[in-house]
Amino acid sequence: MDGESLDITEERLNRLKEILPDAFTEGKIDWEKLQASLGENIEFKNERYVLNWAGKSDAFRVLQSPTTATLVPCKEESIGFDDTENIFIEGENLEVLKVLQKSYFGKIKMIYIDPPYNTGNDKFIYPDKFSETRDEYLSRIGDKDETGYMTREGLFRTNSKDSGHYHSNWLSMMYPRLFLARNLLKEDGVIFVSIDDNEVHNLRLMMNEVFGEENFIEQIVWKKRSTPPNDKVIGASHEYIVIYCKNLELVSLNLRTRTEEQLGRYKNPDNHPKGAWTSGDLMANIKGGRYVKSLYFPIINPNTGEEHFPSSNGNWRFNKEKIQELMKNNEIYFGEDGKSRPKLKRFLCNVKEGITYTTLWDFVPFNTQGSNEMTELLGNLAIFDNPKPAGLLRELCNLGMNNNDIVFDFFSGSGTIAHAVLDMNKEDGGNRKFIMVQLPEKCDENSEANKAGYKTIAEIGKERIRRVIKKIQDAEQQTKLGIDGVAGKQDLGFKVFKLQESNFKIWRSDVKTGEELSMQLTLHTDPVDENAKIENILYELLLKSGIQLIARIEEKDGYYCVNKGEIILILKRIDESIIKSVISEKPEKVITLDRLFKNNDQLKTNTALQMKDSEIDFRVV
Repeated sequence: MDGESLDITEERLNRLKEILPDAFTEGKIDWEKLQASLGENIEFKNERYVLNWAGKSDAFRVLQSPTTATLVPCKEESIGFDDTENIFIEGENLEVLKVLQKSYFGKIKMIYIDPPYNTGNDKFIYPDKFSETRDEYLSRIGDKDETGYMTREGLFRTNSKDSGHYHSNWLSMMYPRLFLARNLLKEDGVIFVSIDDNEVHNLRLMMNEVFGEENFIEQIVWKKRSTPPNDKVIGASHEYIVIYCKNLELVSLNLRTRTEEQLGRYKNPDNHPKGAWTSGDLMANIKGGRYVKSLYFPIINPNTGEEHFPSSNGNWRFNKEKIQELMKNNEIYFGEDGKSRPKLKRFLCNVKEGITYTTLWDFVPFNTQGSNEMTELLGNLAIFDNPKPAGLLRELCNLGMNNNDIVFDFFSGSGTIAHAVLDMNKEDGGNRKFIMVQLPEKCDENSEANKAGYKTIAEIGKERIRRVIKKIQDAEQQTKLGIDGVAGKQDLGFKVFKLQESNFKIWRSDVKTGEELSMQLTLHTDPVDENAKIENILYELLLKSGIQLIARIEEKDGYYCVNKGEIILILKRIDESIIKSVISEKPEKVITLDRLFKNNDQLKTNTALQMKDSEIDFRVV
């Protein structure tokens, strides 16, 4: 009891909702729908089939707004930084997606995400005010406590079901991220999204808009627990995995590998030259049966002379000539005793190299297995509610990517997909790579994770990857395989990068007075931030030049040579000898800092001319 009198307005609204539920949207009266429900003004404005929500235009503005942020390397938290092609990025995923647009556009084969399900208790980033400016948004996602960790309160908003924009908030959060993620997919790329009943309907509509309805592949039902919960009239023991691709005409998914048990069904008891086989039906697969004269004839058992006709007014699968050919080649089976009805020998060499996936997945581990994996690696941290089991994500990776592809997860959580990729590469010697993005969300102070020393969820994800790597290395050492794996050296490392503001001073477009303009001009005499580190500048320039984070960087005397001369960066000093050395490398592009010329306009002009004569794209920043 709250001690307050009856809210008459709320009571009337509840009564109206009972009578006309179709007149409400997200708990509020939709006046256009109410008029239509009452038989008045039944012509809807802009009537067309479209997904719309409060704040959709703001979502478009968010995704179209460019970022000046960058990623900086964190080698002390990485493993094998200089050699690995696996990447873990700490940062807000919308900004990270924007940062990666140039360098990873059309490079990713598979995306998997497990976003907030919008259960009413989720906390995620969305504009709680639809008038929120970008500066206000950036200020909010940059909130940190005194120790430098991002604060949950400053960063997230709980999306309660009581909110007037409950579904809209979730759509506004997801839409720009999915839109930008699509840009990163290869033309034959595929995306998997885990979801439950709260938003699966909106997700499908939203992905139809972003990816195109024609690029929908399937909606898989995954049985996530052995028994349904008993807190509802009908307890749900399943979730969904929604699959879309970039171009259905180009995408090619893999079959599921046969298990030892399935392979064991194929035998070769008669030493047939075509190898192992299993028996199959010779009847045509026609529902209800249908008589076709050319397919209705007796097959004579050569062992007994008995005639066998098709059953139930049906037909054989093949005509008489084909059956005679099969008989001649010993490809008809009459049972172990040689006296049974004829069956077809189905040879393993003739069937697909795997099994077609079904829409119901009850062959992968339950969610509890995901918790067990976390406990085995890190102890009982109790920070994730049933994280996805690695077995589920191994199946998705097997379906959606090949041995040398990249998988990208920008809601990476505990890092399960990195775990799955490392295990798969260990098993088959593949070279699959992962890119993970996780917000450094602060763990609750009273959580087991915090007590164990993990300040953020990103720290848990990184530590999980480290322990999976160590487990693989220990197992290989015990079996005396070394670290070479099954078919070549396995990539047992990962680079850590962190989202950061630009290393360059950003020109403000909101100056209003001459004094402010003069201050900006003075400030930008040297556009490089005074606290910027050379290595951080290097990676920012590479990213903004469209170079991937796995670029091979060789530091030489006075400059950095990237990918064997694809691009050279002069960042510390410049003189005639350095210019001569750089030109001799015959790079495609050279970037240097304006401040290195120290007002030596002659050197700057001569450098530009020499680069032009050598047909080198020369840029000064």
